[in-house]
Amino acid sequence: MQNKEYDFGLIGLGVMGRNFILNVADNGFSAYGYDLDKEKVDALKAEGSKEHVVDASTDIETFVLALAKPRKIMLLVPAGKIVDAVIENLLPHLDKDDIIIDGGNSFFTDTDRREAYLKEKGIHFFGSGVSGGAKGARRGPSIMPGGNESAYKHVQPIFEAVAAKFKGEPCVAYLGPKSAGNYVKMVHNGIEYGLMQLTSEVYDILRKTCNISNAEFHEIFKKWNSGRLQSFLVEITSEIFTQKDDLTDKDLVDMILDKAKQKGTGKWTSQNAMDLGIPVPTIDIAVSMREISALKDERVAADELYDRPKPVNMDKEDIIELCENSLYFSFIMTYAQGLHQLADASEAYKYDLDLSVIAKIWRAGCIIRAALLEDISSAFTQDKDLINLLFAPAFVEKVKPTVASVRKLAVHCAASGIPAPGIYNSLNYFDAYTSSHLPLNLIQAQRDLFGSHTYERIDREGIFHTEWNDVL
Repeated sequence: MQNKEYDFGLIGLGVMGRNFILNVADNGFSAYGYDLDKEKVDALKAEGSKEHVVDASTDIETFVLALAKPRKIMLLVPAGKIVDAVIENLLPHLDKDDIIIDGGNSFFTDTDRREAYLKEKGIHFFGSGVSGGAKGARRGPSIMPGGNESAYKHVQPIFEAVAAKFKGEPCVAYLGPKSAGNYVKMVHNGIEYGLMQLTSEVYDILRKTCNISNAEFHEIFKKWNSGRLQSFLVEITSEIFTQKDDLTDKDLVDMILDKAKQKGTGKWTSQNAMDLGIPVPTIDIAVSMREISALKDERVAADELYDRPKPVNMDKEDIIELCENSLYFSFIMTYAQGLHQLADASEAYKYDLDLSVIAKIWRAGCIIRAALLEDISSAFTQDKDLINLLFAPAFVEKVKPTVASVRKLAVHCAASGIPAPGIYNSLNYFDAYTSSHLPLNLIQAQRDLFGSHTYERIDREGIFHTEWNDVL
């Protein structure tokens, strides 16, 4: 079918793009797709019907002319140079006030650059994070748009219709100007890295301490998911342990190589946090552990050189309880770190982010959705100036009862030679952030001695330098 008044256009008909455009059609909007791959175009066209108005083309001009003005065109293509190439291919066919939406995981400074470039040409451009994977794209993702607010209003009805719903509320909201949407999605992914690392660590601790079977793991994570740890990641972890391998008679999880890949968003979160001066150690170590995991051959060779202690015996129910407490504590620390980064970035980049709204749109559809986000949203609603989640009275009461368990589990892991850096870093972050005295006075003394870098004093205002004893 050919219709020159399609409501929505989408470029990139891979798994995510195809599912997203069908979601648009499911919700009563006509949608037109574009891809250079004829098989993908034909597959989408076959989905068209009176109820699901979709069409597609391999010709960019045909695609653009099929869309109602102002044209609303979403890109779901890999981040980087491909986005720029698609934009250049589109430009000759666009008219003033048409709208391009980047739905991929683009680095936020690239979004700022593209917005400025297209603004000069009269084209609106904004970035919009989309989380939830392929199934989320089809059934309802969490969507994080930012950029030109007036341009977003043209897309708002579509995004609110296709987004996941939490108690009837769509998990999408305009977040702020410029690259706010892509930035929030980047930090979302950094939090995701942290939560995944922590989940893998408690699995490793239980496996090595008690030799727990996969069937038991299924029940443990299923039970956790019915309580305060309820979350998408805990839920799918429970299900992973039930999956059989198609190639052997074993459980699939036991046949998967322990090398984790990454696409860069976690690393960007960590790097940018350092640029801002915001500590996110749980996210940092999650990135580092993926890098260490990639050194498989080196790890195997090093394992043969060094002795490792046998795991300390511990009652199964006791260690399971310690792990549940520690995972809950560490989840809170990870959210606290990511939200602290968002708060600082909001000021530094003038995004004017509302953290309570961000927590709300993460409650359904996205990978880091969790029961905790309802309480997080409430905390930032009650105190708009909340510096860090750890200051929220409700979270003080959540954290306090878990700390002793985290300390006990950390000692157990250290004595047993079980790496648990995510849990360690979460505990160290908590201990450092809640410490009124740190040993950095000594570091400042060292810096002043060898480099005359100056220091501040505890007893008076000002910047000071000392002519140290001649020790160099």
